[in-house]
Amino acid sequence: MRFHVVDAFTDRPFSGNPAGVCLLPAGPWPPEAWMQRVAAEMNHSETAFALPLPGSDEADWAIRWFTPLVESKLCGHATLATAHVLRTERGLLGAVRFRSLRYGTLVTHADAQGGITLDFPAAPSSQVPVPTGLLEALGVGPEATFHCAALGDLLTVLPSEDVVRTVNPDLEAVAALTRREDLRAVIVTAPAAGPGLGYDFVSRFFAPARGIDEDPVTGSAHTVLAPYWSARLGRDRLTGLQASARTGLVRTALHGDRVHLTGEAVTVLDGTLHTPPLVMG
Repeated sequence: MRFHVVDAFTDRPFSGNPAGVCLLPAGPWPPEAWMQRVAAEMNHSETAFALPLPGSDEADWAIRWFTPLVESKLCGHATLATAHVLRTERGLLGAVRFRSLRYGTLVTHADAQGGITLDFPAAPSSQVPVPTGLLEALGVGPEATFHCAALGDLLTVLPSEDVVRTVNPDLEAVAALTRREDLRAVIVTAPAAGPGLGYDFVSRFFAPARGIDEDPVTGSAHTVLAPYWSARLGRDRLTGLQASARTGLVRTALHGDRVHLTGEAVTVLDGTLHTPPLVMG
């Protein structure tokens, strides 16, 4: 079985966000325990498993995503990585429809120039009081905090780009805070330090309770970030810089209750997965 590692939301290797991609043969899903073990073995923030759906009118592929610890509700960068593999391995340009377990059909569009656009549901957030423990976890006071019920993210607005870049959270405290059922991660964000930088806002993403201390570039987080910053900045088309050590750019376009996320991807590894799903121990 072929396995790929793809750096997503970047046009160069060893930046952006690495994702594992496993293209499965047609048929039923393999055991969840096997997929979880593969994801733990790869130890990327996400590993995507894609299953072809021949003859389906609803979608072309089914897709699921796993962190090293749990199955995810939604993952942008691993979906982009999967669309990239389908383009490079199978020659699939244009639209590809993915059936997800929780979000219905998700559409990607790959162009011949290297760009891939994800059509995802926008994830609105509502302002909430600063949760107990957040100030201590981040070591800095937020300007405002918002909760995205759909994904379980705390969107935390910090005073400046520099504060976002230098914040050094207590990951054990963040894990304790986000171990609740309705929370997945803490996103910190701020406007770009000035015009002409090539991006409009910055962010970072921490989900240690899900096995991701800091995610390098998080597509799903931008379904929360895009509606917030589009409303604040008064523009539907923006570019976000995720200011992790690897960094990555996500171009966002708000279309009603949908958001388009566009980026590039680079394959850094192709290989063979030698342990089939039925071999469990």
